[in-house]
Amino acid sequence: MVRPGPTGSLDHHDPEALRFLQRRVQAYGLVVGSLGVIAVLIRFGFAHSFDFLEHFIDRSFLSHVLAACTFLGVALACRVGPTEWRFLVAVEAIGMIVGSYCYIWMGTQIPVVAEPGMIVHAVLSFGFFARAIYVPSPPRRTLILGVLIGIPFIWKTYEVYATKLPELPELLAAIDASNALLADDVAPTSVAVEATSRAIEVSFWWLFTVILCTLASHVIYGLRREVRDIRKLGQYNLLEKLGEGGMGVVYRAQHVMLRRPTAVKLLPPEKTGERALARFEREVQLTARLTHPNTVTVFDYGRTPEGVFYYAMELLEGSTLEDVIDVAGPMPAARVAYLLEQAAGALAEAHAVGLIHRDIKPANIMLTRRGGEPDVAKLVDFGLVKQLDPEASTSLSQVNVIAGTPHYMSPEAITAPEGIDGRSDLYALAAVGWFLLVGENVFPGKNVVEVCSHHLHTPPQRPSERTDNAIPKALETILMSALQKKAADRPASAKAMRDALRALELTWTIDDAELWWSEYGEAIETARRERVESSSGHTVVVDIARR
Repeated sequence: MVRPGPTGSLDHHDPEALRFLQRRVQAYGLVVGSLGVIAVLIRFGFAHSFDFLEHFIDRSFLSHVLAACTFLGVALACRVGPTEWRFLVAVEAIGMIVGSYCYIWMGTQIPVVAEPGMIVHAVLSFGFFARAIYVPSPPRRTLILGVLIGIPFIWKTYEVYATKLPELPELLAAIDASNALLADDVAPTSVAVEATSRAIEVSFWWLFTVILCTLASHVIYGLRREVRDIRKLGQYNLLEKLGEGGMGVVYRAQHVMLRRPTAVKLLPPEKTGERALARFEREVQLTARLTHPNTVTVFDYGRTPEGVFYYAMELLEGSTLEDVIDVAGPMPAARVAYLLEQAAGALAEAHAVGLIHRDIKPANIMLTRRGGEPDVAKLVDFGLVKQLDPEASTSLSQVNVIAGTPHYMSPEAITAPEGIDGRSDLYALAAVGWFLLVGENVFPGKNVVEVCSHHLHTPPQRPSERTDNAIPKALETILMSALQKKAADRPASAKAMRDALRALELTWTIDDAELWWSEYGEAIETARRERVESSSGHTVVVDIARR
């Protein structure tokens, strides 16, 4: 597991970390600035109520307003400014220092009898504590800011008392009288001694404040670092969850060194077990053997020191065919043929090396952009892949288990899962094509048993009987052939099905695809993020031997 470097938990190039810092600094500026404005209004209310306006409209009031506006300016700058580490850190530090200096200046205008040192210390302490809570900051930076604010604060406190005490001899007399109660023989207090005493007093209070805030930064910053450590797997930073399937969770990620956008799939702890880990590792190894441009590319895989198994693959920016249909409805026949041809090509390679997918469905076919092509189909999620090699170990593919997604399972995948071959994938691919043309599944059903019963016994309708959209007979014939109950009656191979689709004289151009995406792209991306998979679309595994 990779640990953060000297810069701490906030990666200066991590978009998520920068957005987090931006939100926190903005919240800090908004809270401190808003409370400063409220204090100004309260001050005005008291002054107006007791007819003290002549004491209100002075330089103390002006510095108070400037301080509040400074912190509100920090919030505004974070909202409209660039999301860059240097900018955010500079805005936060400059805002803290300038706002604090305005409050220190305010203290120089407050009468000595009102204890300006304590008033300013209370205000500065509030702002500094708010910063420690809201802004993730290394302890050293907090300490440096405390020193930069503390030095002028202590100096101005001394200066205020040294300058204004001589103007108030009655106050010095009161101080002498107070001291006389503690000792029989006390010399009159000098201005310098009293000013020094007040400066030392606020020094101790401010030192206490800085120590507490530095410790708070250390704790909060450390917690943030620990959270980010958890979101690091090998050489990858996990950014956001993209989806979850039967064999794991997929996250958007970024390579630590290369900064390459990546998708990382990992096996959740609750699914950890020797059999689950073995199947997950086999999925990676088998998928990595495939090089077809319409199959997702696997980069590497591994296990963290904590035992979390993961693998990294190319990040596909796009949407599943399921999301596309949910938002935009059925597709034109030419586009369906174009996408099915790509998927069939990917299956042809997999079948040629002895692999079948066993879970072909719209949610496992991504529509993405590659090399300037807007409608590239990518076959993903080989979590249920099965080797066709009869000599291969069957310990991980139990003969008494059926697996797949009910709406796209072939009859033999239900009745004899141990004997399926590549033609089972062709049945599922045809069901996907049927779904793309009509916008509905081949066989509806209220539950898994009803859907499976239809796959076993009910002849499928032609797509043209369920939609008013134009569907060429040649395309419909290919789909109906692949949807035959007996595997022997279907196309002989994925290559044969691909060639048949390629022979159709249907045209779907790049311009057609670009026009479609410009109309529906934003809505589909929004739906992808908000969509919650229905239970009927989930992959299921049923242990026949235990039923």
